[in-house]
Amino acid sequence: MKLLQLSAALIAAGVLAGCAPKGPEPIYYWGDYQQQIYSYYKKDSDPQKQIEALNLDIEKAKSVNKPVAPGLHAQLGLLYAKTGDTDKAFGQFATEKQLFPESAPYMDFLMKKKQGVAQ
Repeated sequence: MKLLQLSAALIAAGVLAGCAPKGPEPIYYWGDYQQQIYSYYKKDSDPQKQIEALNLDIEKAKSVNKPVAPGLHAQLGLLYAKTGDTDKAFGQFATEKQLFPESAPYMDFLMKKKQGVAQ
């Protein structure tokens, strides 16, 4: 009898554990952003490939109706600046400031720093 009760309790616990929520849904779409940051600092990836990957993440975020992760537009701006496209870099910095106002001081610093970059 005790074996039957123990078995029933274990089965009930297993069923209830399977119904438990998996945790909160992330607010932002991260995509490949974290891997691109890692590659950027390791300097083992072509900036143009990173630009393409981050732009793809932006498109994927739009398709699932989620905002991109904080810093993604700033990173994209740094990559554009690295390739000499300061207009696109400044556009990405401005987008980061608009989406995440707390980033304004840093974005202003980057824009000031990158102003002398030749196109």
